[in-house]
Amino acid sequence: MATRRGIFLGGGALAIAGAGAAYAVVRDMGSLDGYETSVAITRATLRQTPAIGEFVRHATLAPSGHNTQPWKFRAAANRIDILPDLSRRTPAVDPDDHHLFVSLGCAAENLALASGARGHPGEVRFDPSSGGAVVFESGNGEANPSPLFDAIPQRQCSRNDYDGKPVSNADLQTLTAAAAIPGVDLVLITAPPQIARVRELILAGNSAQIADPAFVRELRSWLRFSPRQALRTGDGLFTATTGNPILPAWLGPLFFDAAFTANAENDKCARQIAGSAGIAVFAAQTEDRAHWVLAGRAAQRFALQATVLGLKCAFLNQPVEVAGLRPGLADLIGLPGRRPDLVMRFGYGSNMPYSARRPVEAVMLA
Repeated sequence: MATRRGIFLGGGALAIAGAGAAYAVVRDMGSLDGYETSVAITRATLRQTPAIGEFVRHATLAPSGHNTQPWKFRAAANRIDILPDLSRRTPAVDPDDHHLFVSLGCAAENLALASGARGHPGEVRFDPSSGGAVVFESGNGEANPSPLFDAIPQRQCSRNDYDGKPVSNADLQTLTAAAAIPGVDLVLITAPPQIARVRELILAGNSAQIADPAFVRELRSWLRFSPRQALRTGDGLFTATTGNPILPAWLGPLFFDAAFTANAENDKCARQIAGSAGIAVFAAQTEDRAHWVLAGRAAQRFALQATVLGLKCAFLNQPVEVAGLRPGLADLIGLPGRRPDLVMRFGYGSNMPYSARRPVEAVMLA
């Protein structure tokens, strides 16, 4: 259905050029089925006797802002360093690289789970030297597969509508336990009045960002409008993963400029929040890169546990990305004076197409 909808909108926009031109445009976009087949290969189950590249591949299935994948991996004996790739910074939305280091934490958690599942448990630590790397040092031991490890290929940021069904208290407790990382507090919000207050902060942040031309330019640069474009770059936000139509790469920006308005985005956010079972807010106890990494690890464990429970998650980080809104969010969650790190909605919903990932060789350092 997503493919047909994308073809209808893209081809319809070019109908004046004639059927032949429209067919050529659709052909050049690639197919959603072909895209999903290619992406599925990157999400295959880890082999029983994996090489280093297999562990790295699982690490790269972690989320990152705009799906920038801002990491490089360097392997040595019993050690893998995850280094920030500053060429993939997003300074408009993330001027202090907060989200970048959160993403390194998410990748490190995947790496630790995958390595432990194949008999190489280890420890994750932050190394502030050389711009800040996340270090995973492993040893040998018994294989320790876990449901969180099994969920790595299935986890996704599901940016669609959820069905409004509540999550049981037992499952909320399971989510909280899974995300328990020392140095990070998790606040779960499920009461409608509090969700409404968070919603207002999200909408205010959304309006502020869309009014910022630099934010809009940066977001547009990371959008991928066709299956072929998404596979070619292996990164960015493919429109099909958000329920939007697929379009030719040259035409997509024109449609984006016409359709991306504060009112439209706020309406969508409000609807999606209304259908969510709750909102999770993660706040590290200290505002520094080491703790941002910890926040990423906690959020990734939460998302993986949610996947195990049949739940969907998606980030709504506007109140932490717009600095002026952070104090209000911190007060709302009972942590005044702290910097909230991440906001995530969760609930029951359907699967969406998965985001692409760059090949392992593109992120490995010699």
